[in-house]
Amino acid sequence: MTHIVVLGAGYSGQLAANLAARRLDAEVTVVNERDRFVERVRLHQLAAGQELREHKLADLLRKSGARLVVDRVRSIDTSAHAVILESGEPIHYDTLIYALGSGPDLESVPGVAAHAHPVTGAEQASRLRARLSDGGTVTVVGGGLTGIEASTELAESYPELKVRLLTGDAFGSRLSTRGRAYLRSTFKRLGIEVRDSVQVTEVRADGVVLAGGEHMPSDVVVWTTGFTVPALAREAGLAVDEHGRMLVDETMRSVSHPDVYGVGDAASVHVGDQELRMACATGLPIAQAAVRAIAARAAGREPRPMRFRFVNQCISLGRRDGLIQFVHADDSPREAVLTGRPAALYKELVVRSALLVQRHPAIPTSF
Repeated sequence: MTHIVVLGAGYSGQLAANLAARRLDAEVTVVNERDRFVERVRLHQLAAGQELREHKLADLLRKSGARLVVDRVRSIDTSAHAVILESGEPIHYDTLIYALGSGPDLESVPGVAAHAHPVTGAEQASRLRARLSDGGTVTVVGGGLTGIEASTELAESYPELKVRLLTGDAFGSRLSTRGRAYLRSTFKRLGIEVRDSVQVTEVRADGVVLAGGEHMPSDVVVWTTGFTVPALAREAGLAVDEHGRMLVDETMRSVSHPDVYGVGDAASVHVGDQELRMACATGLPIAQAAVRAIAARAAGREPRPMRFRFVNQCISLGRRDGLIQFVHADDSPREAVLTGRPAALYKELVVRSALLVQRHPAIPTSF
């Protein structure tokens, strides 16, 4: 029987494993360094002191029959079709789905690794949560969705904190005029200071230093800008881009190794001329497309290229407020937005749906 090995059990990897195990005549093994599924899109809530429900990977995989191996991947031997684990055990594959995701860039700016708090992992968010009990000034670096959501969540949950956000771009640059106006009014309401078009050049124990030498005192620095991906794909000789993301075609197949597929943040996925941004909204359909392609090739058919269009960007602004920015197919903003409590409920529904699909994976009938 064909053996499919999935590396990583985030949103994309977990879904790909469940779909492959349910829909293909194959043995499926998932390798992940933890035995829990992390709702990454909720980690700003964990950092802000909220309790999150834990989800065991074994429970999410049980109905599909995929096997879970809790271990860290040390290397990939593409010539031997094997994954080498930290425990020393090799796992041989016929098809490999690479879904190891992304993490924060802690090295590009001096002092980040030593003094800043990222929020891309459960352990990191928990450490930030413990640090916030001391109060003071919190500086969030990065004006993307993670930075916006972290800032508003912290300001709402800890009104005694002074929260500021620093971003290298114009604040809300990816939003429409109405979206930017609502974002600014929300930050003003929550008392969050915004400095945009600034560059952080160093993080110190007592704050951050901006280009030009200005020092901004801070008790806590939250780092939400920049990303890295594991070096495993590059080290294995797979074709990667300048960031180390696996290069794949429009069926998620490696352009250099036909028995390897890449999904999620660790793959550079293009639809037409557009590279899809890293997001749960793209990671789930990417995983579906990869499994469809594997199934088509197993049946002797040529798979169809992935089709995808953006619909919206969902931003939580604390637990009772939100902003849904509707977008064109290429992800550029429309003027249409949904705001306030209805937007918060909309975002919560999206987040719950992203978990629900892990328990009840669905794939288009054209599968």
